[in-house]
Amino acid sequence: MKRTLSVLVLVGVVALVAAANSAMMSAQNTAAKVSAPAFVYDPSWPKPLPDDQVVGNVVGVAVDSKDNIWYAHRVASQQGAEKTPPAMLIDQAGNVIKTITSAAANGGGKCTWGNQIHGLYVDPKDNVWIGFGGGLPYNMKEKTTYGNAHFLKFSPSGECILQVGEFGKGLEGSNSEKFLGQPTDVWVDPKTNEAYIADGYTNRRIVVVDANTGAYKRHWGAYGKKPDDAAGAAMPRFSRDAALTTRTQFDTPHCIIGTDDGLIYVCDRGNQRIQVFKHDGTFVKEALIKANLGNGAVGGTPWDIALSKDQKVIYLVDGGTHRVHTMVRDTLEVASTFGHRGRWAGEFESPHSIAIDSKGNLFIAETLDGRRIQRFVPKGKATSN
Repeated sequence: MKRTLSVLVLVGVVALVAAANSAMMSAQNTAAKVSAPAFVYDPSWPKPLPDDQVVGNVVGVAVDSKDNIWYAHRVASQQGAEKTPPAMLIDQAGNVIKTITSAAANGGGKCTWGNQIHGLYVDPKDNVWIGFGGGLPYNMKEKTTYGNAHFLKFSPSGECILQVGEFGKGLEGSNSEKFLGQPTDVWVDPKTNEAYIADGYTNRRIVVVDANTGAYKRHWGAYGKKPDDAAGAAMPRFSRDAALTTRTQFDTPHCIIGTDDGLIYVCDRGNQRIQVFKHDGTFVKEALIKANLGNGAVGGTPWDIALSKDQKVIYLVDGGTHRVHTMVRDTLEVASTFGHRGRWAGEFESPHSIAIDSKGNLFIAETLDGRRIQRFVPKGKATSN
């Protein structure tokens, strides 16, 4: 009897090992099918700013239809940065060719500039969307923090043409049809002209509005369900040892992007996962970020993502571990990783936002002590994670 049990246990162990090896080989084969480039730092871009200007925390970067690069920074986060326009457009040669200032928003009377920027996006018509969330110092009891609760939309010429949400009205909750709560990012569907807003630091949802009028359309929380702020506040501290399905609410939905095949990808930063939805909010799938961080460590935190031209590859900035991960979009597996923490050129300190141009160059913006934007040029092929 004992011999029979031993044989059964051995057979079971062999089966488990075989299954694990099969899953590992499947993941490796899937990653191998996606051809992803390696990247090298480009020291020629951008050029020095004029008039001894400096930038603060850079919290948004996007590429327009002409391959020019918009980026936004927090002027109050660095001494001297208040003299630098909060949003600037830089050409491929590294020159500043256009700016947006708070006066452009406040001057027309229809828009209100907030205390602190969070997120910048360029839509298919080259309109520039600038979001407001957070505050310095960050204190949810102060209006200077929770009051940053809106997105502004600027025309290509720099005129503020739409405000979604209202400054000072950031505590209305995740089921409000009128107000936002410290939004983080936005994506506009070119087919329907709907704006999908990740909302955000206070709220725990995706909300969809008309990109021309700001009129409310629909919203959803994690797993496509109605968000519950009380349940979100009661969630225990995140742990990778717990099942993902126990994280029933978003914990800082920090980025959003849509694909040509009708899917919406959301960076659920506090839960260290990406969730995928259909346009109506139907939940499709999710995955933890599982990058090889060295010394046997596996992890990763999604702060922002960009898509390759063929949309087979996700480039994800991980501000928690100061790296960039290349992922297979279909499976959400990490195929390769580059970068590490540091202040030297080509290294990363809190990479916050990422964008890609038509040539496949990556533009990575760094917040907190990073305070810069860097360009990385594709060269050769990336090695597997």
